[in-house]
Amino acid sequence: MVRKYVVSPGGRRGAHPDIGSALRAAAARGRAARIEIAPGQYEEQLTVHGEVELVAVGEPGSVVVSRPRGTVLTAFGSVVVRGLVLTGRDADAGVVDCRAGFLTLDRVEVRAHHGVCVHVRPGASATLTDSGFRFGRTVFTGATAVVERCRFAGAADNAVAVIESARVTIRDSRIDGARIHGVRVSDASAQLTGCEITGTERAAVIADTQAELTVEGCRIEGVHGPALQFVEQSRGAVRGTRVRDAENGIVVASGADPQVRDCVFTGCRDTGIHVQEAGRGAFEDCEVVDAGNVGVLSTRGGAPHVSGCRVSGGNVGIAVTDRARGRFTGCHVHDLTGVGLRVWDESKTVFEDVRVERCPFGLDAKGNGGTTAELTGVAFGDFDMIAVAAVGQSRVTLRAATAERGLLGFGAGEEAQLQLHDCTVIGVETGGALAFGTARLVARNLTVTGAQSYGLCGTGSAFVDVAGSRFEECAATGLRFDESCGGRLVDCSVTGTSGTAVQHNGRVQLVSLQTTLPVKEITEPAPPPTIVNNYHGPVFVEAVHSAQLAWGNTNVVQQQTHQSRPDDRSEQTAQSVRTEQTGRTERTDDPGHVDPVERP
Repeated sequence: MVRKYVVSPGGRRGAHPDIGSALRAAAARGRAARIEIAPGQYEEQLTVHGEVELVAVGEPGSVVVSRPRGTVLTAFGSVVVRGLVLTGRDADAGVVDCRAGFLTLDRVEVRAHHGVCVHVRPGASATLTDSGFRFGRTVFTGATAVVERCRFAGAADNAVAVIESARVTIRDSRIDGARIHGVRVSDASAQLTGCEITGTERAAVIADTQAELTVEGCRIEGVHGPALQFVEQSRGAVRGTRVRDAENGIVVASGADPQVRDCVFTGCRDTGIHVQEAGRGAFEDCEVVDAGNVGVLSTRGGAPHVSGCRVSGGNVGIAVTDRARGRFTGCHVHDLTGVGLRVWDESKTVFEDVRVERCPFGLDAKGNGGTTAELTGVAFGDFDMIAVAAVGQSRVTLRAATAERGLLGFGAGEEAQLQLHDCTVIGVETGGALAFGTARLVARNLTVTGAQSYGLCGTGSAFVDVAGSRFEECAATGLRFDESCGGRLVDCSVTGTSGTAVQHNGRVQLVSLQTTLPVKEITEPAPPPTIVNNYHGPVFVEAVHSAQLAWGNTNVVQQQTHQSRPDDRSEQTAQSVRTEQTGRTERTDDPGHVDPVERP
C-alpha cells in the first residue's frame, strides 16, 4: 500500500516543511510513498530511493525545486515526478540524474543553464511525457526510454543525445533552436515518430557511429544545416517525412545506408538528396522541389539507388559527379532552369525509364574515358537546347530513348562517344543528331522525324557509323557530312518531298541507301597559294637581274654590278659588301620576281 506524505512550507499540521524531510521519512518506512508538495519555491537537492512519487498539488509549474549549482534530483529505484519545475545550473551530471531503476517525468519542466537537463544512465529506463526541457541537453547513455509529447527548446548543445547502445523512442515531440543537433544518435538506436524539429544550427537529426535511426511522419523546417544526416556506417529508415528550408534535405556519407521512402524535400538551399563519400541508400517515391543547387546529388564516391522520385524547380535535377555512381529508375525531372541529368568526372550512372521535361538541357555528360552514362527508355521533352550532350572523352549509350520538341536531339563533341540504339527524335528545330570534333557517333535503328534542318550531321574530324536508320521529312538534309568527317551508312532511308537525302564530303561510305531525293557530294575549294614574306632580307628599289640571295650563312659576300646604258659615258662601277645574314639561298633571273618591299 502507498503511504502519502504532505509537504507544505507554511507549517501545515502534519506536513513536512521541505521535500527532503518527507523523503527521509518515506525511506525510513521502506514502503512505496506518494509525496504531495504544496506550491512554492524549494531550494533543495533531492535524492530518491525506492518507489516514490513526487506530485505538485497545484497546477503544473506551481512547485519549483532549484539549486544554485549541480544536480537537483538524483533517482534510484522507481521514481515518478509529476508537475514540478526543476531548475539547475552547471549540472554536468544532469539537473535530473537517473542513475538506476525507472524514472517517469510527467508534465515536468526541467531547466538546465550551462549543463544537462536529464541524464539517464546505463541500465536505467525512463518515460518522459508532456514535459519541457530548456537550455540543456537530454542524454540517454546505454539506457532505454520513451519520450512522448515533450518539447526541447534552446539547447546550447544537442537537444537529445542517444548514445552508447541506448534505445529510445520519441513520439509527437517538438525540438526548437538547438545550437548543434536536434537529435543525435551515436552507436545507439532511436525511433522518431510524428516529431517537429526547427531552428537547429547543424543537422536536425543525425545518426553516426553505426547507429540505427528510424524517422517517420516528422516535419523539419528552418534548419541551418542538413535536415537529416546518416554517416559512419549508420543504418535506418526515413518514411513520410517533410523537410522545408534546410541546407540539405538528407545527407548520406561514409558508408551509411538508409532506406528513404515517401519523403518531400522543399526549398532546400543546396541539395535535396545528397550522397557522398561511399554513402549508399535507397530512395523511393520521394519528391524534391525547388532545390537551390541540385535536386539529387551523388558525388565523391556516392552510390545511391533512386526510384520513383520526382524533381521539380531549381537548377539541376540529378547530378552524379567526381567518381560517383548511381542508378535511377522511374524518376521524373521537370521545370528546371539548368540541366535535367548530369554525369561528370569519371562517374558511372544508369538511368532507366526516366522522364525529363521542360529543362534547357536533358543530359550533360563530361569527363575522361571513365565517365559513362547508360540510358534506357529515357524520354526528353520540351528542352530549350539539346536532349543529350556528350563532350570530353565521356561515353554515353542510349537505348529506346526519345527526344521531342527541342533545338537539337543528341550530340557528341570533342573526343566523346555516343551510341544510339532504337532511339527516336521528333520535331526538333535544328537536327536529330550531331557529331563534331573528333567524336564517334554510332546509331542503330535511329528515327528522326520532322527536323527543321538535318536528320544527322557529322563535322570536323568526327566518325559516324549509322545503320538501319530512318530520316523522315527533314527540311533541308537527311544526312550531312562536312569537313573531314568520315564514316559509313548502311541500310538507311531518307524520305520527304524536298531537300537533299545526303550531302557528303566523299569520306563517308554509302553502302546502302533508300531515297528518292538527290545525293550531293561537297567539293572542297582549292587551297589558296602560300605566300611567304621575309622582312629581314635586302630591299630592291629598282629592277634586278641575275640576283642570287643567300640566307643561313655566317659570312656572305654580296656582289652588285651596275651597268651603264649605251649612251651613258660613266665608267662601270663595282663594289663589294661583306654582310652577316641568316635565312636561305635563292636565285632569280626574273626582274619582276621580287617586288620592292618597305622595311617595317
